[in-house]
Amino acid sequence: MPTEWTVRAISRAMLPVLLVLTLVELGSGLVLGSFESKLLRYPSLLVLVPVTIGTAGNLGSILAARLSTSFHLGTLSFSPADDELAGNAIATFALAVTMFPVIGFGAWVLAALVSGGATLAAQTVILVALTSGTILAVLAVAVTLTATYAAYQFGLDPDDVVIPVVTNVCDVLGVVVLFGVVQVLV
Repeated sequence: MPTEWTVRAISRAMLPVLLVLTLVELGSGLVLGSFESKLLRYPSLLVLVPVTIGTAGNLGSILAARLSTSFHLGTLSFSPADDELAGNAIATFALAVTMFPVIGFGAWVLAALVSGGATLAAQTVILVALTSGTILAVLAVAVTLTATYAAYQFGLDPDDVVIPVVTNVCDVLGVVVLFGVVQVLV
């Protein structure tokens, strides 16, 4: 893939992507606004929102960077039998499963300190964080693989488009998944 490394070429590739992603982010804000009363009732969930969406985007970005590097090295294969691809996806999932319970506990502690007492049990907040994180890890891997493959198919540099797509889509998915899990578990 010949890449033109000029400001004009990068802007031409990124502008349509960023315009669409701006609309996607509006959806995240609308979902977040619809759950405002529940967030104010449970401060530990309020603490979970930015951390959950940020961590999901970070997990996807880490995977995207690894896939982009493999792409530029010519070692990336989109085959399900590719050990490197599977290993990166499994590592992303394992990182989420280990990090999100810690995030849940931290959110519970912070909410307890700031609000004078947590309104949800620690186990509930940890379970919400772990369940949300597990679902988001699967979705982040799927979004990252799809965005990387699409960049490859359209002849775009994955360094330019994949990470913005992954972080923005994971923001929206993070809010939707978190509140879907909250609706089921709380």
